Amino acid sequence: MRDVTIERRSGDAQPFSLLDRMYVERGVTADWDRLHRFHYKAEGNLVGPHYWRCMLETEHGPQLVGVVVLCVPRLLLAQRHIMFPKLKPGVETKVTNVYRAKFINRNFNTCSRTVVDTLYRSVGVSYRMLNLACRMEGKRYTELASSMSKFNPFAMRAGFVFNEPTLAKMYDQGIVLMARYFDAHPADSEAILEEIETMPSGLRKKAIRDLKAFYYKHSATEKTGRKNNDGVEHVAGMATPELLKNINQLVFSSPMYGCYTNPDAGRELPARLPLSAFDWQRHDQPLDLSRLTNLQGESA
Repeated sequence: MRDVTIERRSGDAQPFSLLDRMYVERGVTADWDRLHRFHYKAEGNLVGPHYWRCMLETEHGPQLVGVVVLCVPRLLLAQRHIMFPKLKPGVETKVTNVYRAKFINRNFNTCSRTVVDTLYRSVGVSYRMLNLACRMEGKRYTELASSMSKFNPFAMRAGFVFNEPTLAKMYDQGIVLMARYFDAHPADSEAILEEIETMPSGLRKKAIRDLKAFYYKHSATEKTGRKNNDGVEHVAGMATPELLKNINQLVFSSPMYGCYTNPDAGRELPARLPLSAFDWQRHDQPLDLSRLTNLQGESA
């Protein structure tokens, strides 16, 4: 029997060597277009997007590593009201509505997408890039609603603080509706689609009609940015697989709401920052720009 040798190394793991050659700067739509296929929510419209990108300096020129998309916030968001109870609607007047909208637009933005090229995943790019993008954007608060945050703590590492996860608002009603027509698990869209295809014609029409009515009634997406009749017509013409996918998201999605408080809000920052700037201070402390001056002196 061969001897087994066990070696234990003390000390922290060494950081990925190329991180020192990466930097964050403002990006453009084309950057997102290049990487969006690697994001699990590639579809969907981005509202008022601002793009930030992480680049790698190479001997052949800069190479795109990752993208953060920051968008305008929703004016009303239930999970925001849990973390910021003073923003929750109460006795409403025109003055309070206008003031709340101005305050949110002035102080908040939303991280809508964060994506890293598959070649550079799991080396510490995403949370560093996200933190620096939030700082450089300049808003006091950056919020994020992400189902993936239950499984991947990159936003927590970037400094985001999260509410406790909750079930979707339409969970109970959705379960009752799906159980009325289907034997398969309500979240198994493929199995439900097979059941629909084998239903008698009359029952199939009734099931699809009720599913569309349920989705339109409870979907803010279909009522936002469209005239009322346009939303009705859009849902009426929706293909069954798309309808089931949308109901699945409406009933079963339970994104965690998190918020990052920017310690550099109101401060003028350089247009480009090395990715390593994240490590110069804690995520809740202002950037130590003296380190940047020292680096520029050394490179000169």
